[in-house]
Amino acid sequence: MHSDTLSEVLIAGGGIGGLTLGAALQLHGFRVRIFERAPAFGGAGAGIAMQTNAMTILARLGLATAVAAEGTEIRSASLLDQSGRVLVTMPIAAVSRELGAPMIAIHRARLHQVLLAAAGEDVVLSGTAVAGYEQDADGLRVRLDDGSTLDGALLVGADGLRSAVRAQMVGDGEPLYAGYTSWRGVAKAAGLVPPHHTSESWGRGARFGVVPIGHGEVYWFGVADAPPRGDDRDVRAELLERFRGWHPPVEALIAATPAGEIIRTDICDRPPISRWTDGRVALLGDAAHPMTPNLGQGGCQAVEDAVSLAECLSAAPDTASALAEYERFRVHRANAFVVGSRRFGAVAQWSNPAACWLRDTLMRATPQAVMLRQARSSLSLPT
Repeated sequence: MHSDTLSEVLIAGGGIGGLTLGAALQLHGFRVRIFERAPAFGGAGAGIAMQTNAMTILARLGLATAVAAEGTEIRSASLLDQSGRVLVTMPIAAVSRELGAPMIAIHRARLHQVLLAAAGEDVVLSGTAVAGYEQDADGLRVRLDDGSTLDGALLVGADGLRSAVRAQMVGDGEPLYAGYTSWRGVAKAAGLVPPHHTSESWGRGARFGVVPIGHGEVYWFGVADAPPRGDDRDVRAELLERFRGWHPPVEALIAATPAGEIIRTDICDRPPISRWTDGRVALLGDAAHPMTPNLGQGGCQAVEDAVSLAECLSAAPDTASALAEYERFRVHRANAFVVGSRRFGAVAQWSNPAACWLRDTLMRATPQAVMLRQARSSLSLPT
């Protein structure tokens, strides 16, 4: 372990990536401080799937059991059309057995609580954001949004899609709107869906996903082509109209969700970049590789980033070597998900009737062996 461990690693962002990194670094003997813009960790949010690759990584930190206890295992997944006809089914349990870890669907708030407990609440400063940094040959100084500064051995920008750290390092402006918007909610309606099965249904320019997340709750998401920065006067009524006539339990899940708890989010990403580091500064998670949620790998790749960075910092003789190895190990894999997720979403959002018929026909004709091979490739961790 090199001498930089005597100084603090400063982490911008207390989301999935930042908290996982904080926990991982402390296991390797580093001191950390995490700055989170939000004033508190609340119970708001929706669901997320920690896929097999992420659960394998969390097991290295001793967190897989705690995450599994707060969510539910997903054993199969289906792609449907809007009438409910099955296009393809993936035996998730078989992939999980082969790769040695389950897929766990969980409420984001519960996942955050597990990660926060692992990182330690005492290292997190809420209501404070990193605004920028200065560095020279002698060290690194970080500016906070309240005007104060502090020194550290390393700054990690895990501050999301609109990262202030990335803005200074890369300066690539606003994220790119993918052309479609999402609505997400959590319904107390577990009896409406199989407890270990997730599905996504495709229509014309619209999709709907259903994910049980344990504790009697179902996470759902609706996606539709729409102009950016839209506003809903009566979000639940408008969603019920948008998805009227879709197969059960689509309308029932929307109806069972309080309107004030439905979250609308424009779907954005950024073009992949190959440089995630600048001297004593590194990017992680959405700050490094923001991706559309179509492959469900955004949070999973942040977990991979975090543990990879911690391991590189622990093993390398100095910070420069550690960050070079982190980039070498992570950039290509994460960026492949950025590109693949955007492509998958573009096809899923087709609206032309003939194109949608062809898409659905090709999906039904895809051998399950091909789907399994693709799943193994994306969920297997590189060595």
